Amino acid sequence: MFKIEYRLSEIQQIIPDIFKKIKSNIIIFDGEMGSGKTTLIKQISKYLGSKDEASSPTFSIVNEYYINDNQKIYHFDLYRLKDEFEALDFGIEEYFSEPNAYVFIEWADKIPNLIPENSQKIRIIVENSETRILEID
Repeated sequence: MFKIEYRLSEIQQIIPDIFKKIKSNIIIFDGEMGSGKTTLIKQISKYLGSKDEASSPTFSIVNEYYINDNQKIYHFDLYRLKDEFEALDFGIEEYFSEPNAYVFIEWADKIPNLIPENSQKIRIIVENSETRILEID
């Protein structure tokens, strides 16, 4: 397991280290409410070259950001999902199999039976108001 402690003000500096450890295009972001999952996804999206402003898709469930003409990021916030059937209804499995796309998922514990085996988890632990510990499985 890869582990790194960082201050919120230093988040941009840790993104290259994260990508040295990421081996999947499907990434689960795990952490309590307010831990910085969306903030980290915003910074990762910028690092990947997206010009779109990443924001929490809490009400839309999924936001789509473009990296370039043939590569996208799908950012899911499943917090408001009632069950896995809801995810199946909007076709979540199709997003998992899309070539040339990153899939970032917040609140993946809402769909435990649908998460692909090749996904990778980033866990954010709140140390204090300014410091986080990031763990990558």
